[in-house]
Amino acid sequence: MVVPKARKCSFCGNDFPAGTGMMYVKNDGTILWFDSSKCKKSSLKFGRDARKLKWTEYYGKEEKGKA
Repeated sequence: MVVPKARKCSFCGNDFPAGTGMMYVKNDGTILWFDSSKCKKSSLKFGRDARKLKWTEYYGKEEKGKA
């Protein structure tokens, strides 16, 4: 028996169970998973930075690769 794994939201970082959420595939082949329409709109429609929003797990984190 194969158990589907839980996903992690590409915007806010929350874990959500398999079978829920939305998968978005960009033209370059990048797959983004969103747990809510709030996260999807914030990322794609409004272009917000998750590190600047207090309700995300990425709030206050530094960008990878920067010194």
